[in-house]
Formats: sequence, C-alpha cells, structure tokens
Amino acid sequence: MITPDNFETLYSDPIEKQEISKFVCNEICRQIHRYIKGMSGSHKTMLKFEDSLRNMTVPEKERAIAAYIDLNRHALDGLDMKMVLVRAMANYCDTFAYMMEMVNDKRKWALYLKSIRDTYFRFHKVFEENGHYGLKDYDGNVIVKPNYEFIRTPYVYVDDIRQTPVIVQKDGKMGLILADGHDTIVAPIRYDDISLRDEEPYFVARIGERTVLLDTAPKGRE
Repeated sequence: MITPDNFETLYSDPIEKQEISKFVCNEICRQIHRYIKGMSGSHKTMLKFEDSLRNMTVPEKERAIAAYIDLNRHALDGLDMKMVLVRAMANYCDTFAYMMEMVNDKRKWALYLKSIRDTYFRFHKVFEENGHYGLKDYDGNVIVKPNYEFIRTPYVYVDDIRQTPVIVQKDGKMGLILADGHDTIVAPIRYDDISLRDEEPYFVARIGERTVLLDTAPKGRE
C-alpha cells in the first residue's frame, strides 16, 4: 500500500514527487476554478476561492481542497484525475520525450494516480453508536458526535473553501451544525424540516406553518 511515508522510497528522485504534487495541486485548483465559473459566472466568486488558498503551502492546499471536495462533491463533475496527472507531468517535464517517458511508465503512472486519489478523495463516514449517528473523517477522527437521530451531509456548491453545514435531527427537531469536531451550531435545532435550495441561502426550514431561509454564517441566524 502506498502511503505518504513510503512513497519516497519508491522513487529515486524525491524532487520529482514534490514537483508533480505541486503541479497536480495547481491543476486541481484550476479545475475547481472552472467549476466555480461554470456554476456562478462570477469573477468575484472565483477571486474569493483563490484568495482562500493564496497563502497556503502545498500540503495545506491539499488538505483544504480535500475537505472542500468531501462536502462539495459536485466539484468532481468533469474532474478527470488522469488529465490532471498528464497536465502535471507536462508542466514538470522540460522535453516532450521526457514527458512521454513518464506517461508511458505504467508503474509510475499507477503509483502517482493512486497517490493523487488518496490525497484528494478523503471522504467522511457516518457511524452509529447506541442508536445515534455521528460523522468521522477519512482518518477516523470524530467530526460530529454520535448524538443525533438523523444526519445528512448536503453536497452543495459553495464559492470558497468553507465548510458546508450538516443537517441533524435531535429530539424530533432539525438544525444545522458544522462538522468541526465541536458540533458548532449554525442554525438552532428547533425546526420541523430543513431542505436545500439551488442558491444562497442554501437552506430553507419549516417551523410549524412558517417557512424561513437560514443564514449559514458560523453563529447562525435567521
């Protein structure tokens, strides 16, 4: 199994791995940039996304993008990791012949492709404890405590690297929290139902006969 710890031992040139990772990260950022442009058509929105990543190191960007993809799965639409890797290799190589040598090295290709998927496809999982549900991240860390009768992670579009709230139900009522390990409340757990919209604010709630749009700022307010 390839891991960050043993990846270096499989290559004679660790600089190559470092540079390919950087170019892969840049290419995935570019692809998400295109996704945002296609969804919103807003130059301001694209700048907002890029500003979120601007001062991060490559490993920090990798973690941030993986978290973004986890809760914004539509960003994967049209994202072909083979093309991402080809573009990264092309950016790394200084001659066409060198690029073709890399592309045609089946073992290296497979190892790089697996490493990319392991880096960016790090999806959370729902788990059950004593009849209640919580969430764990890819590494098994609890990001939502098992305190809820129902959990739904809505994979909706957002325009920067930020968390999408999780819909939860407790004592028959529904609300919104962040999957941040602290169950930070975004919208109070008092609604009879919460559903999604295609534009901001993304959540609409029903309480009795009244329908309200939910502001998903961290402290939550209607």
